[in-house]
Amino acid sequence: MNPYPRGTVSARTYFIRTFGCQMNEHDSERAAGVLETMGYRPAADAEAADLVLFNTCAIRENADNKLYGQLSHLKPLKLADPAKTIVVGGCLAQKDQGQLAERAPWVDVIYGTHNMGRLPDLLAQADSAALPVVEILEHTEMFPSALPARREVRHHAWVSISIGCDNTCTFCIVPLLRGPEKSRKLGDIVAEVAQLVADGVREVTLLGQNVNSYGRDLVLAGEAGGAGKRNRTLFAELLHALGDVDGLQRVRFTSPHPKDFTPDVFAALRDVPNVCEQLHLPLQSGSDRILRRMQRAYRSRRYLDLVAEARETVPGVAISTDIIVGFPGETEDDFVETLRVTEAAAFDSAFTFEYSPRPGTAAAGMDGHLDHAVVNERYQRLADLTRRLSLEANQRQLGTVQQLLVEGPSKTDAAKVSGRTRTNRLVHVPAVPGAEPAQMVHARLDEAAPHYLLGAAVDAACDPPVGTPAPVAAGSAR
Repeated sequence: MNPYPRGTVSARTYFIRTFGCQMNEHDSERAAGVLETMGYRPAADAEAADLVLFNTCAIRENADNKLYGQLSHLKPLKLADPAKTIVVGGCLAQKDQGQLAERAPWVDVIYGTHNMGRLPDLLAQADSAALPVVEILEHTEMFPSALPARREVRHHAWVSISIGCDNTCTFCIVPLLRGPEKSRKLGDIVAEVAQLVADGVREVTLLGQNVNSYGRDLVLAGEAGGAGKRNRTLFAELLHALGDVDGLQRVRFTSPHPKDFTPDVFAALRDVPNVCEQLHLPLQSGSDRILRRMQRAYRSRRYLDLVAEARETVPGVAISTDIIVGFPGETEDDFVETLRVTEAAAFDSAFTFEYSPRPGTAAAGMDGHLDHAVVNERYQRLADLTRRLSLEANQRQLGTVQQLLVEGPSKTDAAKVSGRTRTNRLVHVPAVPGAEPAQMVHARLDEAAPHYLLGAAVDAACDPPVGTPAPVAAGSAR
């Protein structure tokens, strides 16, 4: 018998908390859209909501800890108000399944990565179920983008171009949770983007676990249609097609895999006007020995060649990366190689992580797991290096004029607004008339910090022209 029976809900409100990556943010927007079509309306916080949905991540161990901590916080609220509905979806739900129901029996509905569209039916079942309703599908029935969405901002949208992953990185659990790669048809993506632009969107970010292998399954199945007729990969063809969408001002994408990068994608970054000069290129490790253990299918020399090709093909491109510290078996020499490659690549920004073993991955069963103190010390050394490189990259922007897409008021200074450049740099400028969310303003960049810049709004026709690069110091990797 369920010790947390449900009562009758009168005023239906919801609150969603998202853990993890951009794909999860996209999924949460779709979950909110589904709930709102059912008559739910947003609540300010979990305490006030009739329905609380946690969209979960399983990439790192601290994601588990955060979820179960949040669920523990909701337990007394559920006991005090049995009508409160608690839902857990996403990657951790896909991974833990029955274990989640055992650890948190006050949860009403548990669903996986492939069945968000079933949410209305699952909630209906929970109205009369004696136990938590658990439904985990092994294969997707529809792309998340086929569901309605409620976006947090009007000017930006996530657009899913593929789901799942065919890679076998030993540290990653995503292929186990989201399944093999499956691509959407190019025409469906372009049609969705055109509709988003008609609704006021000015910038889209294309999402996939490996965006630059987009469409290979369509080609193999003979479903690619006329795409690729100009001897481009289907992903490059998609970027060119989005360049023809009237009113779409910026296109970004994440994340590509270095092993699948092709020159036609670099050319699209250079040639398609609304494709931003920004590239996220995960490194993971600078050690060839560790890259082999990770099954990353490239080596440090190949990676640095890609960085050089990107900068030669796309002037002013900003390159960000992901790096894992403390992978099983990593020696001090391996770590020094990561520092060397990081310095040579001169990343504009980096997302750095301490290795976290995930049950079900090949790396979890490897020998050579490191003491946390060793991993943390290396992490701090890498963070110091990437912080310096980011500051140097931002300092090279000083004196230039950049176009900003305004995101809204600064979170730390009410007198300023925040926006992002085409290269995804965060810039704060004093608020001026017309600097509203979704508007474009031009700013001269005057001060630099590792993670943002300060500037002043200027007339678009001012001198120097927009995007004029600052001088590059001799010997720079740029």
